[in-house]
Amino acid sequence: MTRTATERAVTIIPATIDFHRHSILDITVKRKVAGYARVSTDQEEQLNSYEAQIEYYTDYIKSRNDWQFISVYTDEGISATSTAKREGFKQMIKDALDGKIDLIVTKSVSRFARNTVDTLTAVRQLKENGVECYFEKENIYTLDSKGELLITIMSSLAQEESRSISENVTWGQRKRMQDGKVSLPYKRFLGYEKGENGQPKIVESEAAVVRQIYSMFLQGKTYGNIADYLTQNGVPTPAGKTAPWNVSAVTSILSNEKYSGNALLQKGYTVDFLTKKTKKNEGEIPQYFVENSHPAIVSPEVYGMVQAEILRRKKRGGKHSGLHCFSGKIICGECGGFYGSKVWHSNSPYRRTIWRCNNKYNGGKCKTPHLYEADVQKLFVEAFNRLYYNISGLAADYGEIIAELTDATALDKRSAELSEEIAVILELIQKGIDENARIVQDQKKYNRRHDGLVMRYENAKKCLDEVNAEKQLRGAKRESMKRFISEIEQRGGVLGDFDEALWYAAIETVTVDVETAAFIFKDSSEICVELTKKS
Repeated sequence: MTRTATERAVTIIPATIDFHRHSILDITVKRKVAGYARVSTDQEEQLNSYEAQIEYYTDYIKSRNDWQFISVYTDEGISATSTAKREGFKQMIKDALDGKIDLIVTKSVSRFARNTVDTLTAVRQLKENGVECYFEKENIYTLDSKGELLITIMSSLAQEESRSISENVTWGQRKRMQDGKVSLPYKRFLGYEKGENGQPKIVESEAAVVRQIYSMFLQGKTYGNIADYLTQNGVPTPAGKTAPWNVSAVTSILSNEKYSGNALLQKGYTVDFLTKKTKKNEGEIPQYFVENSHPAIVSPEVYGMVQAEILRRKKRGGKHSGLHCFSGKIICGECGGFYGSKVWHSNSPYRRTIWRCNNKYNGGKCKTPHLYEADVQKLFVEAFNRLYYNISGLAADYGEIIAELTDATALDKRSAELSEEIAVILELIQKGIDENARIVQDQKKYNRRHDGLVMRYENAKKCLDEVNAEKQLRGAKRESMKRFISEIEQRGGVLGDFDEALWYAAIETVTVDVETAAFIFKDSSEICVELTKKS
């Protein structure tokens, strides 16, 4: 039969690949196949599973005559909630998109990712480039027409499973906190190891370093001074490395209450179980303060003294030097600025170090005199000896004087009142939220009432923080005064020559005026000494 010029012609081109059987029909080219294995923790039983997965997929792929084994990509000890940190996964996707892989075989959707968005994004990206994934447990091939629907369902279930696991873990952690159980990141926490009973146990060699850090800071050294000293002396870092110490490591040790044998738990929390993003706890969820939770490396009193010194330096402003025992101690009586060291005649035999108001170099017009180091030392000896005679005559009454100066009874009472008020406000806030969820009400009125309670809570919390800070300052002051009195009693006599250790233990500040220097001691005593007039 003759076909006309306008008659439609259809030619059938047969398929070469059967997607339902996933085998080559008419060509013998082998598919390039890779496996993917992952475990989410580094525990021993998981590591065995990890090794077993690698061995299984290697053997499984090599057993197929129509498959060419490429590799088994792996991620060890990595959570599947996000693909962001999974280097093995990312390398596998890159190689697949570069044409090195035709098929990826993995155990299940949950091994691939517990995040629905990440799963579908990766699968679609691979699918667009002709790369197929096979999820063995669910028996899903992604190039199958039903594949994407099944993956969406399975990955959503996996994501909810991950949420459930996260919530269970969080509940378990908070229950441990409520029970006062403390655990530390021992691998990067200096001074402790896990004891036989599961509780922190002191490592004495490391604890000595912690005590030295606290001592150096109380002697006036800065975070940087301490870090440099530890580095120069080859002291291992909290992570056990010989790498240089940094300021943040020293700061963390000095501000961590766990070194005093107490523990503040739940300082931060995870905002999103998928991204693992964490946030500092600023009152959004409960915190737990556990007293005497484990053995202390430094006493609570010493810890309090350090916190008071940190606060003092912050309030004072400016840069704290810490290079000399006089740094940050001598104050100009006219402008309130600090005295700093200057070198005169640095390249001559008459070289001398003087101490002078720093503001004189910044356009200041202070008339306060400069002082030689020997002058400051001599003035200190005179001031200390005069104080020594005064204290010797009042020794019997000094315990009462210290108690009166550092009494915190009123602060304790105020702290208890504020804590009770905060508890009541939180209960009212929660009650209002519950009622608003159950009962229809005017939302404008509800929001005004809710905002008012939140403001009351924030004000009460701020007051409580201030009261507790003042309590800590008074406790630190009490300990500082006791140590100072003990130092004086142990000397058994007046001071002959300048003693740097005694200077650190005794002096709060020295205020220099035109004719006098006022020495403020740790017990709040003030001794004024006349300056020697320079010719």
